[in-house]
Amino acid sequence: MKNYQFEINGNQYDVKIKSFEEETVSLEVNGTPYEVKLKQEIKAPKTPKLVRAKTPPPSTADQKPLARSGKLSSIKAPLPGKILSLYVKEGDTVKKDDKLIMMEAMKMENTIHSDTDGVIKSIKVTVGNAVLQDDILLEIE
Repeated sequence: MKNYQFEINGNQYDVKIKSFEEETVSLEVNGTPYEVKLKQEIKAPKTPKLVRAKTPPPSTADQKPLARSGKLSSIKAPLPGKILSLYVKEGDTVKKDDKLIMMEAMKMENTIHSDTDGVIKSIKVTVGNAVLQDDILLEIE
């Protein structure tokens, strides 16, 4: 048997729960017995619910590190990072999906591939350079 004290609208109530079987509760309020039927248990969440704002989907410009202007293609850094190695030199002929540069960004190695066939016209970085997002790394003609 459990005893509780409630204050509702300034009135004091002494409640004794005598039994609890399935959905029926036998209790006594200020000495008056009652049989109470429960409809369903109300559960309060123990942890707060986190609500996050929806983020817009990334634009296609953010997904491709290649920007074309006529016949010259500029390969840009997709993220800020550090150049770890160069797989090509000026004058090399490359095909689509050939490895061009390995860079470290956010403590991960990222390989940058060619998005087109062509010849390396100029390389704008060297091994060890720190680059920012959208910096031009090399140009393919």
